[in-house]
Amino acid sequence: MGGAAAVVAAIAVAALAATSSSAAPAAGLADTPGSGQSVIDWNRQLISILGTPNAQPAAVHPTRSFAMLQAAEYDAVASITHAAPPYRSSVPAAGDARPDAAADQAAHDVLVSLYPTMRAGLDTQLNGELAGMPDGQAKQDGVGVGMAAARQLIALRSSDGSSAAAAPFVAGTGPGDYRPTPPKFPAPMYTGWGSVTPFLLDNAQQFRPAPPPPVSSAAYATALNEVKNLGRDSSSTRTKDETVAGKFWSATPVWNTWNQVAQQLVAEHRASLAQATGVFSALDLSLADTTIAMYDTKYQDHVWRPVSAIRLGGSARNPGIVGDPTWNPLTPTAADPSYPGAHSALSGAAATALTAFYGSHQPVTITSAADPGVTRSFATLSDAAEEAGLSRIWAGQHTRVDHQAGQQLGSQVAGWVLGDLSVRQYTGG
Repeated sequence: MGGAAAVVAAIAVAALAATSSSAAPAAGLADTPGSGQSVIDWNRQLISILGTPNAQPAAVHPTRSFAMLQAAEYDAVASITHAAPPYRSSVPAAGDARPDAAADQAAHDVLVSLYPTMRAGLDTQLNGELAGMPDGQAKQDGVGVGMAAARQLIALRSSDGSSAAAAPFVAGTGPGDYRPTPPKFPAPMYTGWGSVTPFLLDNAQQFRPAPPPPVSSAAYATALNEVKNLGRDSSSTRTKDETVAGKFWSATPVWNTWNQVAQQLVAEHRASLAQATGVFSALDLSLADTTIAMYDTKYQDHVWRPVSAIRLGGSARNPGIVGDPTWNPLTPTAADPSYPGAHSALSGAAATALTAFYGSHQPVTITSAADPGVTRSFATLSDAAEEAGLSRIWAGQHTRVDHQAGQQLGSQVAGWVLGDLSVRQYTGG
């Protein structure tokens, strides 16, 4: 993260932490240590929904759902406590309204809007959260604020282009052109996602990386030969730990992983409601806008995947590349162009956002239910992001060129998001 972004991010964190129990009653409720647990609960509920077959529309990227959930909770709390200006705009709130009831209701309503078939379970969770609060006008007023915040956020995103049908993708046939990958040759995914309206970026092209080196260049040959050696399913040069990491980071959607990291940190630090909504909104707004920007670049440059480049090596007309039609990657190749790398971009964004709240020396331990028995431990969040990106080289998915461009994009987007949210602290939105 750049120095300017770090400064404004630090200001944002300080402002979130400034709420005290000596303030208005609503602000005191939002600042109670550990009161952010309900934010974790709703985040976990979304991950559970996303794990339900056919729950998520195939053409809609899940990071949009995370961003909508967390932004609605953040706005609901900010509308009551006024500890920080909201993501977009406040909704009217009575002075006694409970921010915890508002956050729970906002989360529920957004998720019901996105996943109406899941209403029964969402109703049960909401009832459980609200049951722990005393009945009365303050609770009812909080519920009303949550409903209004959710309606506002849903309306804001109703015409963001996420439901628009993308134009059919036509695979290229020239050297370097993306084409569906073996063994199943699936159709490319999220081909129009770069046209979705960002949550905070001015536009999807704002931080678009420079074009990658041509496939005929020495730089590309060097990058491809690295993944050819390290990323092969039967590689003899990849270490045992690199093999474990390559499979680990492939096992779970990376946006889920980073939300689970945030759950862990919010719980360990006993974050207040205001702090928790700040952490998750910064994280998930960064992930959502990085995803939009990433797909804008992917389908601008439409670079072929390593498995295509290696199997069709001769067509690159590069003396540094020797084709191998029998080459297979360690893990199945994702169905989209190679440049920039998604794990690198999203992990760079997540580490930048979370480091703004927890510092550059925050250790983290990551597990995955999809890869039981494996634990990855890191001294810092940036170390975790670095491994996440490099793991895609070890898994045969990406070149180092993809990794570096992704890291740059993700950190720039998150820096912008943090800066935008911080500036709102002092400009009133």
